Amino acid sequence: MVTATFQFHNELNDFLPRQRRQVEFSVSCARKATTKHMIEALGVPHTEVELITVRGEAAGLDRPLSEGDRVAVYPRFKAPDGTPHACLRQWPLDAMRFIADAHLGGLARHLRMAGFDTVYRNDLRDRDIADLAIREGRIVLTRDRDLLMLRDITHGCYVHALKADQQFVEIMNRLELSGRIHPFSLCLECNAPLQAIDKSQVIHLLPPCVQASQDHFTNCKLCGRVFWEGSHWQRMRRLLDAAIGKGSS
Repeated sequence: MVTATFQFHNELNDFLPRQRRQVEFSVSCARKATTKHMIEALGVPHTEVELITVRGEAAGLDRPLSEGDRVAVYPRFKAPDGTPHACLRQWPLDAMRFIADAHLGGLARHLRMAGFDTVYRNDLRDRDIADLAIREGRIVLTRDRDLLMLRDITHGCYVHALKADQQFVEIMNRLELSGRIHPFSLCLECNAPLQAIDKSQVIHLLPPCVQASQDHFTNCKLCGRVFWEGSHWQRMRRLLDAAIGKGSS
């Protein structure tokens, strides 16, 4: 066994027991333990970490730990000036595409509303999510730490908020998505692109009140759903405006 000293910074402390937050603490490590192994053994998924330093030098997730090592662990964009900076992964991605786990259906709909390609199925196992994320270059969104600790997941976010509206604001702000939105361009239900359609082609599908009050429609060729700027659209627009406003403040 070897002993190393750790300190986690900023929001990474949320993953730790109270007595280990905002302080240095020493722990025993197996002789072949790596930074990734110990960071996750202490409760922090590797996907939440942007920078690791060991003895003041930038280190990777596979760095073996030695007796007396001092390890500092930072989240995205939180390293202080003068700290050696070697990002553990590329941010931002060229295409910000997501896969949400079974508990984040509301968040998935909100991201689709903003125009972000977001896979959501409530029958996917953790391994299925990881494989699809790797194959299609998607960011995993989850409240399951164990899922984010799978070694081959490179990009993921632990979602702290409990309600879908708050989760959406959190992800928009954390990943700085406001400049990438294409609102109301994807189907909220199946994630397929929407297209404008003439009212005459869908009028037989509309409730009488919508026939009388709305003139502009889009539909999804995949599932056939029709969308218009009703009360639900207005609520989603307000949510999107709030998320953009918070992200730019």
